[in-house]
Amino acid sequence: MAINPLYTHDPAPVGVLSEIAWFRQLQRGDVEGVLYNLYVPAQCMSTPTPESPDSDAPVAGVVPVQSMKGGDEEDTVLLRQMSREAEAYLRSFSWCGDVQSSFFGGGVGGVFAVFLFNIRPTRPEVGPWIWIVVGDVPSAYLPIEDAKSPAEVFKTYLWGMSKWVEYARSGQNGPAGDDVPPVNVPATPEWADKLEKRLNSLRLIIQPFFDDTGESSQVH
Repeated sequence: MAINPLYTHDPAPVGVLSEIAWFRQLQRGDVEGVLYNLYVPAQCMSTPTPESPDSDAPVAGVVPVQSMKGGDEEDTVLLRQMSREAEAYLRSFSWCGDVQSSFFGGGVGGVFAVFLFNIRPTRPEVGPWIWIVVGDVPSAYLPIEDAKSPAEVFKTYLWGMSKWVEYARSGQNGPAGDDVPPVNVPATPEWADKLEKRLNSLRLIIQPFFDDTGESSQVH
């Protein structure tokens, strides 16, 4: 049996996302910073610079994690923490025997990030390249065969989570269909509303920085 193309774990505690810097400062209780950023929006989306010639990634739009840099020092620290969380999440599956290398595909520290891993699979039906999504949303993985760029990963993630919201809101008691990724919270209308708010925030904040060419766009 092939691995589920979009499998998730527990979502992080629910919070309402807003403008990126405002959201981070609100988490810290930095009221003065929140008020400042209501008038001075921050451009905090971090995107990869062009790949180095020796990169062995099979897709464009990613850089080795060790070369990853955020929009500022805080963003870099958060993104590196997220890369560790993504690897730990990946290693939690029995079909991942080892992680050979990792790449960054774009994101916002503490909010949403896309990573690509080269693994040593323990099952023949599992490929060696796996995308991982982590952040203030349910984590998920996606085989590279189902998404050829960070932008496609983002779109596929939103589509899959939106399907779960529809399923949870319907109040069905039976098993979800194959197109509905499993999420480790009750499939209830209440949880559907909470996740939908997060997805709407991602569409507002993150989606504009992933263009239609298959690569995340650089913010200046």
